[in-house]
Amino acid sequence: MTRSLLMAACLLAVAPAVAQADGDPARDPAKTEVWKPVPATVATPPGGAPSDAIVLFDGKDLSAWESEQGGRVPWSVADGALTVVPGSKGIRTKQRFCDIQLHVEWRTPTATRGFDGQQRGNSGIFLQELYELQVLDSYDNPTYANGQAGAIYKQAIPLVNASRAPGQWQVYDIIWTAPRFSQGGGLTSPARITVLHNGVLVQNDTVLAGKTEYIGAPSYAPHGCAPIFLQEHDSKVSYRNIWVREL
Repeated sequence: MTRSLLMAACLLAVAPAVAQADGDPARDPAKTEVWKPVPATVATPPGGAPSDAIVLFDGKDLSAWESEQGGRVPWSVADGALTVVPGSKGIRTKQRFCDIQLHVEWRTPTATRGFDGQQRGNSGIFLQELYELQVLDSYDNPTYANGQAGAIYKQAIPLVNASRAPGQWQVYDIIWTAPRFSQGGGLTSPARITVLHNGVLVQNDTVLAGKTEYIGAPSYAPHGCAPIFLQEHDSKVSYRNIWVREL
């Protein structure tokens, strides 16, 4: 039998089975197609914030922020960056947030002489003002592992150290799930966080044991949505291109 005749015979043998499957309502592929709800369209310009994001700092405008004590932001703005003024106070968003996607770019100072460990480029990003993702110059700078860049401070060690050299801009992309509490104040669901540091996964759906504590074990107390807080920790850490999406 020639090759062409063999192929024709095979097709004829398969055809009845295909026809039978097509005629069987249980085998209808449309039965597993879901058309609604249709996801909203979000534009994602290169290097810019998504179209549905809340821009918290665009390099100039500080209207989304206030001092931790209320009032004017005490940090400096120059060349598109917001820089900590050592000896001032931290800053927080005026708006309160619960579940979010947060994008933050940050840079530690190039001058490192005389500084090491926790004294080198120290700041922090607090979700809901209570839970700290550490900001630190961790490039060739040993310190306790649950206090280096990418750590949930004093709770969760990052999976890897993805730090760039001091003076280079770095990126955190954060998915934050807020804790839930019952009407009586009991914890029903703990906080969870996923963090990419410079595009590298460093916290993978990490479950938090409670709010950040410098001394002692973390614990929970009931609270609602709260601001994002940036810490002043005696170092000229800079921030730029901060945006958030509510989830």
